[in-house]
Amino acid sequence: MKRNEIPLMSPQRVAEAKSLGEKLARLRVARNLQQSDAAARAGIARSTAILVEKGNLSRTTAQILRYLDAVAPGVTLLSLLQENDPSLQALAAREATRRVRPLTRSKLDELDF
Repeated sequence: MKRNEIPLMSPQRVAEAKSLGEKLARLRVARNLQQSDAAARAGIARSTAILVEKGNLSRTTAQILRYLDAVAPGVTLLSLLQENDPSLQALAAREATRRVRPLTRSKLDELDF
C-alpha cells in the first residue's frame, strides 16, 4: 500500500526533496545520460527514475543512492548537494546567458594589428 508522505512533511522538507530530485536530473543531463539508461544501471524502472527526479517522497534512500551511483559513479550525495561535480559546473556555464555576442571573422580581422 502506497502512502502519501506530503501531509506528514513540512513544506521546507518537501521543497528539499524536490531540490534533490532536480539536482539528480541536472547531473544526469550534464553527464549526457538518457533517463532510461540511468534507470537500467541503477536497477530501477524508468517510472521510478522519473519519481526520483521529481523528488517524490515515497522513494527510498537506497533507490536515490543507486540512481546517483548509476548517473555518476563515485560522486557522493554531499558533493551533489554542493554541486561540486565538474559536469554540473560545465552545464551551468553553458546555460549562463552571455551579454556579449562573439565577433564575426571580419570584425576580428579589423581588430588584428
